[in-house]
This record gives sequence, C-alpha cells and structure tokens, in this order.
Amino acid sequence: MLLNYDPFDAFRSLDRVTGRRGQAGSGMPMDLYRAEDHFVASFDVPGVDPGSIDVSIDGNTLTVSAERTAAAEAGDWVIAERPRGRFSRRLSLGPELDRDKLHAAYVDGVLSLTIPIVERAKPRQISVEHAGTPHIIEGGQDSGTGQDQSATDG
Repeated sequence: MLLNYDPFDAFRSLDRVTGRRGQAGSGMPMDLYRAEDHFVASFDVPGVDPGSIDVSIDGNTLTVSAERTAAAEAGDWVIAERPRGRFSRRLSLGPELDRDKLHAAYVDGVLSLTIPIVERAKPRQISVEHAGTPHIIEGGQDSGTGQDQSATDG
C-alpha cells in the first residue's frame, strides 16, 4: 500500500495543538504550497526591519523570526492594532526536504522560503526486466503490451 506522506504534517499538528492555525493576530501569517519539485512558504512580515529577520534550521526544525518595532516618534496612541514585538514560526521538516538548498528572499513585506525536495523523494518510473527485455510499468500498464498487469499477474 502506498501512502501520501506530507513533510509538513507535524507542523500542522503543532498548529492544531497551539491553536495558532488561522489566527489573524499571529503576527506572521503564512501560506504554504507545493510546486513540482519544491515547497514554498510565504510569510507576511510588512513593516519589519529586514535585518531583524532570522531563518535558522536546527535538526528538522526550521525557525523563522522577525521583529516589528513601534515608531520612535509615536505620541499618544489612539488605535494600535498592528502587532509589534518579536514573532516566530516553526516548521518541522520531513527527511525528503533538502535543508542545504533552502533559499530565502524578502520582497515587498513578504518573506518567501523555497525548500527543494531531495532527488530520492521525487516520483520516478522503475524499469522492470521481463525475459531480458526491459519494460516500464506505469499506472498498472505494461508499456510493452498495453495490457493491464493486475489481471495477468499470478
């Protein structure tokens, strides 16, 4: 049986336990999606000093932190809804993610992390030899005969 493994499942579980999932007031909202050979995590961090952004990996934990400070010339606040202070998010990385090739970019208040998938974890076709002739099995079909192999295997 094949399982669809999600390398960020532990992260989602952590969010459920801490109650941070979907909270607008977290200070660092994140989107995460998978492209063909990599994941992209985008963090909204407008108004932070780019020098305060820290991205680190310790074992299988990726930590992103940043700091947003109040304006120095601030007088008597009338409304203060924008979160200030130090914010951080942690992601638990699975073994199929290439930690050594992680790329970070900060553009227009959005920090984007590109996390490649290691070669050994990418989908691939396996060549199967049958009576000395290689056949590629794909989706239950034998490329040499076009017959469904599940019906003829015994």
